[in-house]
Amino acid sequence: MTEDEAMRLFQRNGTLIDGHFVLRSGRHSRQFFQCAAALQKMPDVERFGSALAEKFHDVGATTVVAPAMGGLVIGQEIARQLRLRFIFAEKENGVLKFRRGFQLKREEKVIIAEDVVTQGGRVRETIGLVQPSGASIVGIAVLVDRSDGSLQFPCPLKSLVKIRIETFPPDNLPADLKRIPPEKPGS
Repeated sequence: MTEDEAMRLFQRNGTLIDGHFVLRSGRHSRQFFQCAAALQKMPDVERFGSALAEKFHDVGATTVVAPAMGGLVIGQEIARQLRLRFIFAEKENGVLKFRRGFQLKREEKVIIAEDVVTQGGRVRETIGLVQPSGASIVGIAVLVDRSDGSLQFPCPLKSLVKIRIETFPPDNLPADLKRIPPEKPGS
């Protein structure tokens, strides 16, 4: 799947929306990539998952780890496509952690899956959960990278779409955003 094909599929699903949004990072934006809208239809999930899985077929991964909520659907589909184990991390008292008996072993090779990255906070949290186990992180799979190439991780990040979406700190909003009530659509 080319980036243009992925973008057309996202657009067909109404994934890129305009308005005034507060991102998980706390920054504000005129546009929001609501990947959940594109992950409602299983044929589309399969196409996205197959395209991301292809980027990681040769890394020797054994496990896909996703942070809830955004990474769950695509993480499970990547794991299904590659025939790997899938586990997820979720918030408990505001802290991302493994629950439900999920554990990693030293010999595991992990792909971290997420729907969208801007500043990479949730991916960094997930890396922080994986590293103490001694498991190796062999890649980060992302549907949409809106970081403008600024993120640095200890392994390769591969995405289907790279898009530049301007973001602003809450105390320095442009005039047009100040006039629009902000929404927190989730990821």
